[in-house]
This record gives sequence, structure tokens and C-alpha cells, in this order.
Amino acid sequence: MQNYDFFKNRRKDIIEFLKQDFKDLHNGVIMLFSDFENDRNVFRQDSSFYYLTGVEEPGAVLLIYLDGRQVLYLPNYDGRREKWAHVQVSPKISNIAEMLGVTEVKYLGKPCPGFSISPVFKKEQYENLVADISDFVTQENIGFFTLLDNMNPTYFMQIDLYRNFLNLFPKIEDMTFDLAPLVHHMRRYKSEHEVNQIYAAVQVTNLAHEAVREAIEPGRIEYEMQAVIESVFTQSGCSSAFPSIVATGKNTTVLHYTKRDQELKDGDLVIVDIGAQYNYYAADITRTYPVSGTFTDRQKEVYDAVLKTQSYIESIAKPGMFIKNEKEQEKSLHHRALKFLEEKGLSEYMYHGIGHFLGLDVHDVGDYTVPLAPGDVFTIEPGVYIPKENLGVRIEDDYVMTDNGVICLSYQLPK
Repeated sequence: MQNYDFFKNRRKDIIEFLKQDFKDLHNGVIMLFSDFENDRNVFRQDSSFYYLTGVEEPGAVLLIYLDGRQVLYLPNYDGRREKWAHVQVSPKISNIAEMLGVTEVKYLGKPCPGFSISPVFKKEQYENLVADISDFVTQENIGFFTLLDNMNPTYFMQIDLYRNFLNLFPKIEDMTFDLAPLVHHMRRYKSEHEVNQIYAAVQVTNLAHEAVREAIEPGRIEYEMQAVIESVFTQSGCSSAFPSIVATGKNTTVLHYTKRDQELKDGDLVIVDIGAQYNYYAADITRTYPVSGTFTDRQKEVYDAVLKTQSYIESIAKPGMFIKNEKEQEKSLHHRALKFLEEKGLSEYMYHGIGHFLGLDVHDVGDYTVPLAPGDVFTIEPGVYIPKENLGVRIEDDYVMTDNGVICLSYQLPK
């Protein structure tokens, strides 16, 4: 059974922070909205909602009052959903509120048709939540906190849903504060438990790389390699953290190539950029393999340059440096990588950043203007892409920052 203590403690920390930062407020409420499911994809909960609740039900809403009350609202399917889908939490489950660490679990409102709630707001399906908000807004000197990061497309649904409440209660717009910076700050620094989850995802991704390395040979198709990779994920109880990239020939120069319909040919390279997702946490590991098993001299030259770049960045990555910072380039791992590649005449062929934060999302939240610190988990992934030579090489590993430097979580996988 899920251990909800992590989620309870995170909510407690947020309440304490807001009470300290907004001492003038008489009270306040945090509104967190779950994501919605659709017919085309397996449902995955919004990462921030999951980070603070552990609840995987679509269409849920959590209110966290600064006075300590916490109410989880769930869509009312009038008993239909249990016949169509797994139900993790429900007001019908005994002791569910105590297990989740909330004051109460209740339905959002009147029953909705079918077994899945629509993201289109209908007041009657939210009438219990609307009634509770209506009571709360009568108080004086209160605040509303929710995730309003317009630059994060994953929040589109909940921002749109919150706007419906602004239409119902226009006065709360002037009392609304964006909770995203605080949640993103918390999510950026990983606990030991979180690092262990990422490490588990890394281990499964390593297994997938080992399997695909053995399967690569001339005449096979990119999608066959994808099948090898994702079968390992499935057999290990994981899923893909992002669409698997298997790119050969000229496709190696297309960074997020996912068509996967080209034949692997003798003399070409194949880039395999993949990551398993374990308990919501992602891995992201890239290797570049010669289809025939042996690099040409030119391929070896570029491959060695990329590998040495990664080793160099790994050696200088310390607390106080940045993944990328235009204003402090001597402390910027990205700019140091470009300078290293420039000495080899290859810097113009590295199109992307040297790395990114890793966690509940493969490109995880985090402020790149804040220096790296212990608890940061991120990738180091130099790459060189030369379209006129049909030549692309990328090597990527996952790291956790410590007091003294980085530890490579994927070190067991040969390069």
C-alpha cells in the first residue's frame, strides 16, 4: 500500500512556509487540481498534484486551508467508475481520509455522466466545492494559492479550471497568489527517497540499453529497437518517461526524432535516447552505437570528443555552478562544454543545452538561475550533430549533486 507520509509532510511544509510568508492573512486556502484523462493515452497524474497528494485519480481537487483543514474532492460517478477503471481512492473507502492525511474526502458535486469526468467545467458537478468556496470567501483578509505558471503547459487544464472559479467569485482574483515557484523549488531538491526512485528507473533503463545494444544489427528497423527497449520497461513494471528516441543515419542529427521507420545500415550510427518511469520518477540515458559494431575513424573522432566533453563537465560540476547561465559563463556547465568543444572545432554542432533537471518529469521543474546545490538531480548530455555527414553523437547520463560534486547514477552502463 502507498506510504502517504511523504505527501503529508510536503503539505505541512507548504502550510508553514505560507503562514510565515503571509503573516498578515487571517486565513488562506491552497487549491490543487488533478489532471484529466483522455481516450488516447494512459492517464498520468499531474506531477505537482501527485507530489503533494500521492493521489492518482483524475479530476480530483484538494483544498488545503492554512488553519490546517484539508479536504479532498472526488468526481461523483454514482458507482459507475468502479466497473470500468481501477479506483485508488473514494469517499466509500473506510478510513480513507486518515490514510491520506486529510480532514475529509467527499464528492465534488452531483453525478457526472459516464465513468470519466470531462475537463469542461459544469457547475453542478462541482457544487460541493463551489459551496465550500462560497462560504470561505465571506471571510476577511484571506488568500487563494494555486499553480499559475503560464509557461508550464502541464498546468493548462488547472489554470483553465481555476478561471471558472474566478468567474464565479470575481473578488478572489485580487487575493490570488501563484504557488508554482514554491512547489517547483521543493520539487527541485530531491530527498533520499526520491533519488532511490530515480535510481530504480535508471537501473531499468540500463537493462533496456543492454538489450537493445545486443539487438542492433544491419537490416533491422528503428521501431524494432523501440520494441526491444519498451518490452524491458514493461517486464520491469515500468513505462516510458517520454517517447523513446531511436534514430539512425541522418536521423541521428534530429534531436527529438520519433518516426522510427528507417532501416539500420552498415556503417551508420544509431542514437538511443530512452528513459523508464518508475513510481512517477524518470530516467534519461542516451548512448550512440555503431550499427556494424565498429566505429569508422571519423565516427570515433566525434564520439571521443563528446565522451571527453561529458567527462570534463562531470569533473567540474560542483555546488555553486549552474547548468546554464548566460551571465556567469565561467560557472555555466553549458558554456564550459561549448568552450571545450570549440577547442576541437565542434562547438557549432552542439544544438542543445548540456543538461536539464530530472525527477517527476524528464525535463523537471527548477530555476536555472539558481546555482546547483546538493539534492539536485540532472543530466549531462553533450552532443555533436553534423547533418552534411549524416553524423550525430549524443551521450547522456543522470547525476545527483552532493556536497563535493556529482555522483553518476547510471555509471554501470558502458559507454
